[in-house]
Amino acid sequence: MPAAGRACSTWEVYASPIPDNERVHDLEGAPGAPHPHAKMAAEDDGRPRLAFIGAGRVGDALAVAFARAGWRVTAVASRDEGRRARFAALVPGARAFAEPQAVLDDADLVFLTVPDDAIAGVAASLHLYSGQGLVHTSGALPASVLSVAMAAGTSAGGFHPLVAFADHDQALVDLAGSTVAVEGDESLLPLLAELAESIGARPVTLPEGGKTAYHAAAMMAAGGLVGLLDAIASVAQAAGLDERMAIAVYAPLARQALANAERMGIDGALTGPLLRGDIGTLRGHLEALAQHAPSAVALYVEVARREVAIARRRGELTEDHAAQIERLLAAANR
Repeated sequence: MPAAGRACSTWEVYASPIPDNERVHDLEGAPGAPHPHAKMAAEDDGRPRLAFIGAGRVGDALAVAFARAGWRVTAVASRDEGRRARFAALVPGARAFAEPQAVLDDADLVFLTVPDDAIAGVAASLHLYSGQGLVHTSGALPASVLSVAMAAGTSAGGFHPLVAFADHDQALVDLAGSTVAVEGDESLLPLLAELAESIGARPVTLPEGGKTAYHAAAMMAAGGLVGLLDAIASVAQAAGLDERMAIAVYAPLARQALANAERMGIDGALTGPLLRGDIGTLRGHLEALAQHAPSAVALYVEVARREVAIARRRGELTEDHAAQIERLLAAANR
């Protein structure tokens, strides 16, 4: 690792666009001169050494996935002694430190896997060496939040896997086939794409200013779905089903709907009484909800309105039926 303020002598530079993800050959860097992000020619395979600041669920899972894919994960920093010990057990050979700055001597690319609200503060405490890269895993924040840590010859980026990290082992399985949103300095993007592809994920880039909307949609797809399941379980209680039984009954139906949407598109996947204009069934649903699960009425109404819009797009709901449904929904939501 170079001393602070000095560039490494030999670099393998990632400079190609993401679609072809090709490398270009080594370049000589003048000591102290600014340069594109580069990874140091390591002792074995030339890949950059990776380190993590933050040893929570995301950091642990990514570190294990990268190590299994052949990347050198060399260090972790966490002020929680138990988390440091767990990370070291999961990634043998990784050195564990209490302070974030300590990992920089062991790494070329540092992953900042701390809560979103802590990212800017931790980044501000770091002093990167020329040639190093710093990447956060937030789905909501832009790479520019890391600018406080940047110096000449350093690079910043974002690497956000669309994975629910509730369970370590399942997250490792789910990373393969997942989508990873990458952003940041153009010279860093091919390396981030290679990292994603090496663990079986698909890298995608986001347009400038699009990350907040991207993350809001992700929240709806994960936490929002759990919230919807909670509402489903509360409604199912009126049918005598506890939470375990409700999930057993309705999760397969939800999986079928998702599979149909993937195969046929959202509009093509819609089924049910609103598509048929079955106003009597809708009225019965609203009465049951008002009696047994009033807290779920507003959610049911909003979902029903979106279904009505889909049914209209498909041309399978008459305007008369659509108007009657809208009146029922409006009355229920007062």
